[in-house]
Amino acid sequence: MSEEITPFRIEIAQDRLDDLQERLARTLWPAPLPGDDWDTGVPTVWLRELAEYWRTQYSWRDAEAKINEYPQFTTQIDGQRIHFVHVRSANENAFPLLLTHGWPGSFIEFLGIIPMLTDTFHLVIPSLPGFGFSGPTSDSGWDTARIARAWAELMRRLGYEKYGVQGGDIGAAVSPEVARVAPDQVVGVHLNGPMAIPDFPVAEWDELTELEQDRLNRIQAFHREEFGYIAIQSTRPQTLAYGLLDSPVGQLSWIMDKFREWTHPRHVTPDKILDRDWLLTNVMIYWLTGTAGSAAYVGYAQAGWGAEKVNSGVPTAAIVFAHDAGVRRYLEAEHTIVRWVDVDRGGHFAALEEPEILVGDIREFFESLT
Repeated sequence: MSEEITPFRIEIAQDRLDDLQERLARTLWPAPLPGDDWDTGVPTVWLRELAEYWRTQYSWRDAEAKINEYPQFTTQIDGQRIHFVHVRSANENAFPLLLTHGWPGSFIEFLGIIPMLTDTFHLVIPSLPGFGFSGPTSDSGWDTARIARAWAELMRRLGYEKYGVQGGDIGAAVSPEVARVAPDQVVGVHLNGPMAIPDFPVAEWDELTELEQDRLNRIQAFHREEFGYIAIQSTRPQTLAYGLLDSPVGQLSWIMDKFREWTHPRHVTPDKILDRDWLLTNVMIYWLTGTAGSAAYVGYAQAGWGAEKVNSGVPTAAIVFAHDAGVRRYLEAEHTIVRWVDVDRGGHFAALEEPEILVGDIREFFESLT
């Protein structure tokens, strides 16, 4: 098996961009449902305006150039191409840190915090198997354990004997798994928005704080009102993929629905919280690589995401922003939690919404360990 690491640059052919323009111009728009609000999905008026901006003002070439300012590479691990950003600190004694994104995000979630971290850390930022330039997947079975083994192998190839891991969303499931498969290498695990779902009804409800009760209420509301995307992606990812790969507005709406639900505050549209060019670049990562189906497949269609895990014993920190719903007592069996921070603002996309708070917490945690 080759362990070669190959430099990589994003170079999208112009005909792909021309095709996108044509598809956007030919979009068949549904009639708005009564009220045309977020309760029934992404509002037509709002999405049409965003799609028109995408067609007439957004520049992929500008985004491509900005991404390519960071050193990117690919390598084959366990039969799968893995794409990653690798930024070494000017400080040779810096500590290696592996950052893992989730769905519907991508590796570009972390690009904005690279300058904030590289005085202290060497950074490795891979794209999950099946996502973006690590996709599509070539075979099945990419559960958290297999991804973790790939990440441990990647860090070995890069020459890092000791390192930390950090992640949110799917990254919050993968990062602790890296500590389980490589406990002698992983010094610490840092998570934003970790979540364990207790059995409902909760027997110890009266013992919970108001904040914990609110979080459990929101978990139940999520299962009532938002679980549809998981049900589809975990059971029929290929059926969904036909629409998302053929219609850029279909791909845009599928992702924007989650950015609206998971950014904070919820009543504010996501383009008022995050830069709309960034939102569109993230959508473009899925669109240009044709990985909507394989990302759904890896993210939700694999066994083991909710299975009980063995505690690795590796020190673990969690920071929970206002949108997220982690409750410490339900996570302690699987994690050796040594630091827990609750934040009264910010949402699921911490590196984008509250970068200073996230970076500060990462720094403090790993400084306490190294």
